[in-house]
Amino acid sequence: MTISRLPITGFSNPAVKAARALREKKHRRREERFLAEGLRLLTEAREAGIVPEALWLGQHRDPHPLVDALERAVADSGGTIYETTTDILSKISGKDNPQTVLGVFADLPTSLAALDRSRSGIWLVAQAMRDPGNLGTMLRTCDAVGAGGLILVDQCVDPFSVEAVRASMGAVFTVPLAQADWSDFLTWLRAGPGQLVGTSLNTTHDYRGAAYASPTFLLIGNEAQGLPAEYEAACDLLVKIPMLGKADSLNAAVAGAVMAYEVLAQQG
Repeated sequence: MTISRLPITGFSNPAVKAARALREKKHRRREERFLAEGLRLLTEAREAGIVPEALWLGQHRDPHPLVDALERAVADSGGTIYETTTDILSKISGKDNPQTVLGVFADLPTSLAALDRSRSGIWLVAQAMRDPGNLGTMLRTCDAVGAGGLILVDQCVDPFSVEAVRASMGAVFTVPLAQADWSDFLTWLRAGPGQLVGTSLNTTHDYRGAAYASPTFLLIGNEAQGLPAEYEAACDLLVKIPMLGKADSLNAAVAGAVMAYEVLAQQG
């Protein structure tokens, strides 16, 4: 099979400008597209059946069978393959030392209606999460524990930002993701089985002594403020992770991982 690659050497090329613009949230939302960088991430996507619409390759990349497989997948799906310079890849990715493989993907579905709560006994729910690294880490945690997915409640950081996608280490392509406001999420949750468990400082109930039903929806609050009082009141159970040092709480993504593995141990 002969694969066609379009050479691009000019920064003013419209394709370069369009890909570069996807680093900004307003352009991602308008175009309903996002960027992912690196052979590992793009291979995770391909193995999950998700192929980029456009594939950008460095001119002086090392040969690799996974790159070959990725090119074939993009060509078979009717996508476009560009071959370009390191400087242009740097402009698109925003990194001084860009990787030599980059993809432009169509947005993934993020509606609650697309979720199947029976797929797993563990789900993570993040409320007003602001840090893309934390969001990516929570996606990785979902993948690690076999969670059904990650639900983002209220105004969270964009899960398709370059930083969040990078931090997910490919889990953005393997873990179902949904976005909703609090009222819509609560309505959806109460329409079927599910125990809502919140992490909070306002309880003495140790997370290791709690009984978790299936499916368990672990609600993790904002990094700075934690959960609002009305959100805590809506939970079926509030638990606390004991802190033996001077800090009063764990990082939000770390707390989600600790909780997820405790639920996994009980349900497994």
